[in-house]
Amino acid sequence: MSLDVSPALLEQAERGEVDEAAFVDCVRTSLPYAWEMISSLVAQLKVDGGPFADNQTPPPDEQARGQLLRALASDAIRGALQRHFGVRLAFQNCHRVAVFPLDASADETLARFTSVRNQLLNQSPELRDC
Repeated sequence: MSLDVSPALLEQAERGEVDEAAFVDCVRTSLPYAWEMISSLVAQLKVDGGPFADNQTPPPDEQARGQLLRALASDAIRGALQRHFGVRLAFQNCHRVAVFPLDASADETLARFTSVRNQLLNQSPELRDC
């Protein structure tokens, strides 16, 4: 899953400096399913409060799954999304994305969510092919 990079953004990258807002916009338009997923989780976290908000519904198709994988597997994309939304992102499997506040109040919950134990507990036969 590649980003749809405009000629202008590519030219910026070739010159050396890239406007992060332009990069984030490129991610938004290139990976709309991932963007909507993360946006909705950020909104849920702000409305509901609590230590985190997460998604447990599998993507509707392989293209959507690929968008999530692309967004969260790339350090540059993930970092830009975290800075843009002001959250920490965690990814447990092919669809379980979570957003955590930046403050230290969520540190323990984030550590549990990303632990080896919880990774193993989040497995099931239905998720083996994801």
